[in-house]
Amino acid sequence: MAIQICVPKEVRAGEQRVALVPDVVNRLAKQDLLVNIQAGAGELVGYADRDYENASIVHSSSDLLGKGDITLVVNPPTDEQIEQLKDGSVLIGFLNPHSDLERFTKLKQKNISAFAMELIPRISRAQGMDALSSQASIAGYKAVLLASNILGKFFPMLTTAAGTIRPSKVLIIGVGVAGLQAIATARRLGAIVEGYDVRAAVKEQVESLGAKFVDIEIKAEGSGGYARELTDAEKQQQQAILAKHVAAADVVITTAAIPGQPSPRIISTSMVEAMRGGSVIVDLAAEGGGNCELTKIDATVLHQGVKIFGPVNVPSMLGNHASELYAKNLLNFLELLIDDGTINIDLEDEIINSSLITHAGSIHHTAIKEKLEGAS
Repeated sequence: MAIQICVPKEVRAGEQRVALVPDVVNRLAKQDLLVNIQAGAGELVGYADRDYENASIVHSSSDLLGKGDITLVVNPPTDEQIEQLKDGSVLIGFLNPHSDLERFTKLKQKNISAFAMELIPRISRAQGMDALSSQASIAGYKAVLLASNILGKFFPMLTTAAGTIRPSKVLIIGVGVAGLQAIATARRLGAIVEGYDVRAAVKEQVESLGAKFVDIEIKAEGSGGYARELTDAEKQQQQAILAKHVAAADVVITTAAIPGQPSPRIISTSMVEAMRGGSVIVDLAAEGGGNCELTKIDATVLHQGVKIFGPVNVPSMLGNHASELYAKNLLNFLELLIDDGTINIDLEDEIINSSLITHAGSIHHTAIKEKLEGAS
C-alpha cells in the first residue's frame, strides 16, 4: 500500500508558511507517494487548493491526520492535532525541542516517530535538509528591509541638487547564515556595513561580502557551527570594543541565538543610549529574550530616540519563498527516510538518529529524555 503523506493547515497565529508547495507535491507523486493537503493550507502564500493537482484535498483535520503515515508540519502540532495523528505514524517539522517538553510525552504515548528539523546535524551530507539555514537566510534578508522601513534615512549615498546624502552605517551582530545574508542585503542597498561575531573564523566571509569585520580578538568557536558562551572577562572586552561600533551605527541588526538557551545579551541599555537619535535596532533573537536588554517580543520600543524592534517568526513574512525552501528541505529528508516505497528509520544513520526525538513508544533523543526525567 502506498505511503500517505499529510500536510495540515498551520494554526499558529500569524503563520503564513505551508509544509509542501505544489512543485514538491508533484515530485513526490512521481515516486508513487499519496499526498493529502488540508483545504486552504497554502492560500496565505498564494497557492489555491486547485494548484495542488497531484494531491487530495481534505477538509477535516481529523480525517487528514488520521490517515497520514507521514505528517509534515511547519510548527509543532497542538495537543488536539497530536490526538488526531495516526498511531505509529511519522511526524516531521519544526518541533521546538527545547520547550514544552510535555508534547513529546504525548507523542511517545501515540507511538509517533517524531523528527525535529532543528536537530538535523550541520554536516555536508545534510545541507539540502538544513531547514534552520534556509529559514535563517530569509530572516537575515527581511531584517534589513524591516530596518530600512523603520529608519528615517536612505541606505545608499545619494548626490542631489540640494547636496549629498551620506550612506547609512549598518552593523550586523552575529555572522551565521542570517547575519551573512543581512550583510549582503545591506551592501546591495548601498550601506556601509560592519559585521561582528565572536567566531573569528568568519572574518573572511564578512570581508568577501564587502563588509568590515569588527575584531575583538576573542576566539569563541563552539560545536555545530555555534559560538561557545563567553567568560565574564571576555564579555567585558566584547562590550568595551563593540560599544564604539554600536554608537556609530545607524542600524544594528542582531542575530545571535543559541538553540535551547536564552539569547546572549550583547547590547546594554547604556550602549543604546550612546546611539544617535533616529537609529534602529532589529533584534532577530527576540524570541529567545533578545540580544538587546530593551527588546520586547513583537514590539517596537522607543528609548531616547532609538527604536528597538523585536520581530517574531520573520521567515513567515516571506511565506512564499520560505515555504518553497522548506518544502525542498523536507523532500530531501523524505528521500533519506523512504526506501523503495517503505519508511525506513535507520538508527545507524547520523541524520536520522540525531533528529529523532520519539520512537517506538519511548523518548529516543538523549538530551530531551534527560530533561523530561529531570522535570518529572
